[in-house]
Amino acid sequence: MNFKPLEKSNPREDLTELPALGLGSKAIAEDIRHYFARTLGRDKNCRSTHYPYVALALSLRDRLMDRWKNTRYAYDEQDSRRSYYLSMEFLMGRTLGNAMLNLGITDKTTKALYTLGLELEEIAESEHDAGLGNGGLGRLAACFLDSCATLQLPVKGYGIRYEYGMFRQDIDQGHQIEEPDHWLRDGNPWELERPEYTQRVQFGGRSEFYSDASGKMRVRWVDTHDVLAVPYDIPIPGYKNDTVNTLRLWSADATDVFDLDEFNAGDYTESVAAKNAAENITMVLYPNDASENGKELRLRQQYFLASASLKDVIRDWCRLHGDDFSQFAAKSCFQLNDTHPSISVAELMRLLMDEHGMDWDQAWSITSSSMAYTNHTLLPEALERWSVSLFKQLLPRLLEIIYEINARFMAQVAQRWPGDNERMRRMSIIEEGGDPQIRMAYLAIVGSFSINGVAELHSRLLTEGLFNDFYQLWPERFNNKTNGVTQRRWLAGCNRPLGELLNATIGEGWVCDLPQLKQLIPHAAKAKFRKQWHAVKQQNKQRLADLVEADCGVRFDTEAMFDVQVKRIHEYKRQLLNVLHVIHLYDRIKRGDTDNWTPRCVLIGGKAAPGYQMAKLIIKLVNNVANVVNNDPDVGDKLKLAFLPNYRVSAMEIIAPGTDLSEQISTAGKEASGTGNMKFMMNGAVTIGTLDGANIEIREEAGDDNFFLFGLTAEQVNEQREGYDPQSIIENDEAFSRVMQLLRCGHFSQFEPGLFDPIIGSISSPHDPWMVAADFSSYIEAQQRVSEAYRDQERWTRMSIINSATSGKFSTDRTMLEYNEQIWKLEMVPPLPLNGK
Repeated sequence: MNFKPLEKSNPREDLTELPALGLGSKAIAEDIRHYFARTLGRDKNCRSTHYPYVALALSLRDRLMDRWKNTRYAYDEQDSRRSYYLSMEFLMGRTLGNAMLNLGITDKTTKALYTLGLELEEIAESEHDAGLGNGGLGRLAACFLDSCATLQLPVKGYGIRYEYGMFRQDIDQGHQIEEPDHWLRDGNPWELERPEYTQRVQFGGRSEFYSDASGKMRVRWVDTHDVLAVPYDIPIPGYKNDTVNTLRLWSADATDVFDLDEFNAGDYTESVAAKNAAENITMVLYPNDASENGKELRLRQQYFLASASLKDVIRDWCRLHGDDFSQFAAKSCFQLNDTHPSISVAELMRLLMDEHGMDWDQAWSITSSSMAYTNHTLLPEALERWSVSLFKQLLPRLLEIIYEINARFMAQVAQRWPGDNERMRRMSIIEEGGDPQIRMAYLAIVGSFSINGVAELHSRLLTEGLFNDFYQLWPERFNNKTNGVTQRRWLAGCNRPLGELLNATIGEGWVCDLPQLKQLIPHAAKAKFRKQWHAVKQQNKQRLADLVEADCGVRFDTEAMFDVQVKRIHEYKRQLLNVLHVIHLYDRIKRGDTDNWTPRCVLIGGKAAPGYQMAKLIIKLVNNVANVVNNDPDVGDKLKLAFLPNYRVSAMEIIAPGTDLSEQISTAGKEASGTGNMKFMMNGAVTIGTLDGANIEIREEAGDDNFFLFGLTAEQVNEQREGYDPQSIIENDEAFSRVMQLLRCGHFSQFEPGLFDPIIGSISSPHDPWMVAADFSSYIEAQQRVSEAYRDQERWTRMSIINSATSGKFSTDRTMLEYNEQIWKLEMVPPLPLNGK
């Protein structure tokens, strides 16, 4: 790609100097007309909602453009310290609503569309979710970017522009069917391609040693197979502050698009093979699956992200500072979002040494002072390892650097613990054996000045367990940063009825200062306010009921309790325990045990990784149980169960406001944090949960009386593993025995005998790591307390208000301020003023 700089006849002329666009409804309507008719070429016969949506998106993007430019100019002028957030996933969802909210023009846009005979809600449905993530990790990254822009922190996100996002989930006869999510099929009007910043990423090849001009021995990586990384920028607006930060997503392209010789020889397939191979790198988002370890394409994606992003940061550094890297570490911080981008440690070393002439000590000083690592898992199997043989084939120069990092690190360990060979074996970045593996989390720890978990319990368990050896060596590097969510999207944006009630009651300050919600606490005692709160909840429950009926064909009664568990399907999240409770309630109804009954509508949703057979079988069980329960006339409206297909961000924006009971029932010690629990709490749902992840802190904030606690603690889980006898637990619990009998006799699989035997075996196994049977009785008892509380609607409404009022801690604004104060140490930088303001 050849982009020559523009030679200006008048050196003082600036092509970007334009008056700021108006934010009034009339100006917005005029621009929508312009884009619809002149740019998109549509006329009055066009009946599609897609083109008005694109016209609206382009109109709003125009209004972000000057703010975006002025934000970058301000960062350059102040030569500010910056942070770069590297993440393999960014689950952005839809952009339109967030852009309107943060520009402060939702009502004006609604009015502009109305004057054109259009409805905002209908137009908004035309936007595809940007599903560039599997769940919490990617959604957290999106929330982080929103808060950084609102706090005016110079933070830039780097990710991958997957052509196909998280698969679309269909349900066929109860089974999950995966369909490709081609979210870009209609284009993305919010992104801006920046081919002038394309980077070249190397694979394969070999290392070549040579002497430089001063006689020093150097290394260069040669005979490589290169791929181009083309950047696409997405604006990230702050809330009503004119700051617009950047999310840069990389798309892979071939260096040689077309091999004319192969084509002329008659082989069309081979002529485009290089292009296809290159583009495959960013074609598909990997599902969250432990089996991804060892898959070459996944390693290619990780290195592609790291190399392109680091080269881009260095390019920008050299634009401002030339080849002087003396202040690079003082001005730059790379936050590694989980283990996926940990190859960045070795890649930054390579770039500084091989391409910028530094010796090892200089490069290591910069690298280890600018890398920070966030761990998101307590599951050892999720800590990535890559075989040395695959690294040698794909990234030979990086392998040499990793071996050198490890050799120097092992010397440090030996100095600290002389003769402790077992500890050295445990701590080595290279796990020796028949097929040596590189422990990527260890590489991230060794190369980072900060290592954090994402909830208080998670961070403590990391230092006591998985990373205890490293904690003993470097206790000062470890810290906690409890996750959060952005209240702009997850309350102000998705729950406008509640937002309006909050504004009328306590003012609008909570949108940027969520702890102000504590002002609601006295109002919980006022009958009039409780009535208003309840009316808002009923309105939101109706929206959710409409979604469930449309997507599941099941009718939910809004007077019933809406009991919801939506998240990735995984055994540790224990959707299975939830289903067992539904079977228990069904059994009670069938036996006539319905005195003081609380009608309940249970909603479960989430995707199972395509290769995770047990998770997919749990989805099938949910659907089979739903089919029996919902079609039994004895059950009627006492109990409903639905599985929501294709759970996604835009669905959660309807689900969270309409939920009464939030199910956060993971095995204690397994969930790092959770963020769905925070979204529900913020919107006034009451949590039933274990002492796991951020549940502990949610309970601390809301109070014991406003949280339904059950189950073993993390310590008790570990204590009970030895001698765990689930069969005895089942036999000694009459309710549990009846539930298991209904499963064993095939009541929910009458035409599919033996289908659920693996689930029955898992529950009954003494080796069940998720301890489902151990927590069953406590869960059932807690659910009975839930039912009793819900029957007292005044009490439940007070609990709902208190949960929302005490959710202030769980804003990513607080999380980002903690990252900044303790890790990044950035200054808040306002943008330059808009022209004409």
